[in-house]
Amino acid sequence: MTVALMWEARAVAGRGEALLTWARAQELPREPLRRETLRAPQDRVLVITWWDAPYDAELPELPEPDGELVTRAVHRWRFESLGLG
Repeated sequence: MTVALMWEARAVAGRGEALLTWARAQELPREPLRRETLRAPQDRVLVITWWDAPYDAELPELPEPDGELVTRAVHRWRFESLGLG
């Protein structure tokens, strides 16, 4: 089974590039099958990691950034891949 973990944070106004740099620099204790970093308006950063694991497996996640970098707590979601199409 493939599980995707989504991590989304919103930077303090004008700190989007700093949050993006911070997120890209975060190393996980083990490598996912895939990792993708995205950004959106309002200085939001999204990181999705894919894992070959059961849905309820303990998986490494990105931590919370420094409170001076974000406007709110990080949002996290877990999804089960249903394949393409």
